[in-house]
Amino acid sequence: MDEHKIPSADEVMGKKHPLAKFRAGSISATIWENIGKNDKGETVSYRTVSFGRGYKDANGNWQTTTSLRLQDLPKASLVLSKAYEYLVLDEDDQKDEQTTLVQS
Repeated sequence: MDEHKIPSADEVMGKKHPLAKFRAGSISATIWENIGKNDKGETVSYRTVSFGRGYKDANGNWQTTTSLRLQDLPKASLVLSKAYEYLVLDEDDQKDEQTTLVQS
């Protein structure tokens, strides 16, 4: 994080926003940026993908499940492929930027 940047209200309150979200009907895949520690105790950044299917319950309230029906499988495949594509292409872009910085 930039030392001179004023944090947003969400950053102060600890709310995270997804990096990207892919949706096909009620099926979605969301990409999150996470911070953790590696085996050496160093702070590292890594990304995860959450996956779900939205539906309305008997009371009309929206719920999320990771269980899929047969007709959900093609859409699930699509959103997961898009999430994978996003992560791989973004990783390639980051490598290109690092290479450019090293060569400069």
